[in-house]
Amino acid sequence: MRSQSIGEIFVRKRLITQEQLEQALEKQHQLGTHEPVGDVLVNMGYITERDKIECLGAQWGVAFVDLAEQAVQQEAVKSISQEMARRFRVIPVARNNGKLTLAMKDPNDIFAIDEIRLMTGLDIEPVIAMEEDIINAITANYRSESTDSALVNDVIKDISTDIAYEAGDREEEVSIAQLKELSEEAPIIKLANLIISRAVADKASDIHIEPAKECLRVRYRMDGVLQEGMMLPKRVQASLTSRIKIMANMDIAEKRAPQDGKISAIIENRPYDFRVSTLPSIYGEKVVMRILDKSSISIGLNKLGFLSQTQEQFELLINRTYGIILVTGPTGSGKSTTLFSVLNKLNSGEKNIITIEDPVEYELGGITQAQVNNKAGMTFAAGLRTMLRQDPDIIMVGEMRDIETATIAVEAALTGHLVLSTLHTNDAPSAVTRLQEMGVESFLIGSSIIGVLAQRLLRLICAKCKEPYQPPRDAIKRLGMDNLLNAKKVTFYRGRGCDVCKGTGYKGRIGIYELLMMDDQVRDLILKKSSSYEIRAAAVESGMKSLKEDAMEKILLGMTTLEEALRVIYAG
Repeated sequence: MRSQSIGEIFVRKRLITQEQLEQALEKQHQLGTHEPVGDVLVNMGYITERDKIECLGAQWGVAFVDLAEQAVQQEAVKSISQEMARRFRVIPVARNNGKLTLAMKDPNDIFAIDEIRLMTGLDIEPVIAMEEDIINAITANYRSESTDSALVNDVIKDISTDIAYEAGDREEEVSIAQLKELSEEAPIIKLANLIISRAVADKASDIHIEPAKECLRVRYRMDGVLQEGMMLPKRVQASLTSRIKIMANMDIAEKRAPQDGKISAIIENRPYDFRVSTLPSIYGEKVVMRILDKSSISIGLNKLGFLSQTQEQFELLINRTYGIILVTGPTGSGKSTTLFSVLNKLNSGEKNIITIEDPVEYELGGITQAQVNNKAGMTFAAGLRTMLRQDPDIIMVGEMRDIETATIAVEAALTGHLVLSTLHTNDAPSAVTRLQEMGVESFLIGSSIIGVLAQRLLRLICAKCKEPYQPPRDAIKRLGMDNLLNAKKVTFYRGRGCDVCKGTGYKGRIGIYELLMMDDQVRDLILKKSSSYEIRAAAVESGMKSLKEDAMEKILLGMTTLEEALRVIYAG
C-alpha cells in the first residue's frame, strides 16, 4: 500500500483543503525552491509549525509529544549529557523497563539513535517534537541558575586585575592597547559569550549592560519586561565593554560619544544579528544589544494572535491591489513582525515588492529591500520617490515620519500600488488625526487609506504552571467587562510561576488588535475633520472590535491574564 504524502495527511486531518494544498504546491513551483510543502503551508499561514510536526510524525509512524505541555522525567534527562542533547537536538522524556523515550527533531536520524543506544545501553523509542520545544526543554532541564552563577564566578576569577579600574578619574590610566589586550583574553571572551548565549536561550529581545557606581548590572528584556540577569564586579567593565565593541566593529577608543554597531552570529545552528548601541553615562558606557532572530521572520498571520473574524478582514485588505494599510502602536508592539508576516504571505513571485527601512533588520528572499541613509540623501521620502520608478506592485515604508513621505505614499496608493507602513499612535482611529496633523489633506486620507490595524503585545500564561482562579470584581470593572459582573462564576487563568517561566507565570507573547476598515461613514467623518472619538464610534457601530474587547476574549480563552491586559492597555 502506498504511503500517504504529507500534503494528503494535512487534507485528511482537515487542517487544509485540497484547494489550499494545490495553492501551496503551485507556490512551491513558482519559487523554484526545494522547500518542503509543509514549510510552504506554514509560511502561507494555512497550518502551524505544530500541525506540520504532528503530521510528519503520522507519516513516519512515530508519536508526537508536545513538550510545552508535557513534563519530562528528571531521571530520564540524566541518561545523556547536555552536550549530546544539543548536538543531536533531542531530549529524553521517559525511562521505563530498559527503554528510553527520546523526543527528537528528526526521528529518522539513525546515527543519533545508535550513538545514544550505545552510550546509555538502553533501547531507544523515538518520538517527534518541535525543535524549538526541544531546545527550550534542554535549557530548562539541564541549565540551572546556580550552574550559570558558578560559571560566571569561575570566569571572573580568571580575569586579570592588573589593569582593572574604577569609573572616575582613573579611567584615563587604561590605555587603548591595554584595553584591546584585556578584551581578547579568554576569560572575558567567555563572559561576553555567556551573556549573549543566556539571552538567546531565554528568548530575550534585548540585553542591557549597565554600569553603576560599584558594579556592572546585566538585565534581559523577556516578553517585553526587563528582568535581572547578573551582577558583575566593576573591574570587568572596561574589558567587557571593549570586547563587545570589538565584536560589533566599533571604536574602542571613543568613550564619550554614542556609537552603533552590529554583531552577526550562529547560535544553536540559527542565525542571529545583534544591533549594538553604546551610551556614555556618569559611571561609564551603557551597552544595549537588540537581538534579531533571522530565522523567525517566516511567521504566518495565524500565529500572531488574530481572532478569526479580524484575520479574515485583514486578509481581505492585504489582497487589495491598491491603497494604504497602516499598522499602529507604540515601540515594541510587534508592528514590524506583522508587516513582515504580510510581506511573506504576499511574496508569491508574481509581484514586485520593495521596502525602505531604517534600518533593514530582517532580510527576505525575493524582495528588494533598501535602507535609509540620511548622510547620502537616502531619506524615506527620497527612497519612496525612487521606488515608484522601479515598477513596484507592493511598497513597504518602515515609518511615516513626515508630510513629504506621507504625501508620496498617498500618491502611490492612488496610482495603483499597495502601500504598507507604520505610525506611532495609540489606537486605529488616531492614525487619521495624526496624518491630518502632519498636513495631509483630509480628502486624500479618505480616498487612499483602506484600513488601519492597531496592536499591542500581551504576555501568554505559562502552559506549565497555568491554574484557574476567580478574578476581583474591581479589576473586571477597570477593563470594562461589566457584562461579566452579573455572572455567578467567572473563571480566569494565571501562572503560578515555575522554572520554565522563571517564576513570572508568563512565557511568550501574543498580539491583540483593533482593525479599522474604511467605509463611507468613516470617510465622511474624515472629510468633516471629525475627532478620533467620533471616528471610533462610527467604526465600532460598523463592527470594529476594540483592543480591550480583543484582550477580553483572550482572557476568557485562558491565553493571558486580567492583570496583563490592564498593564498593557488600561488608560485612565
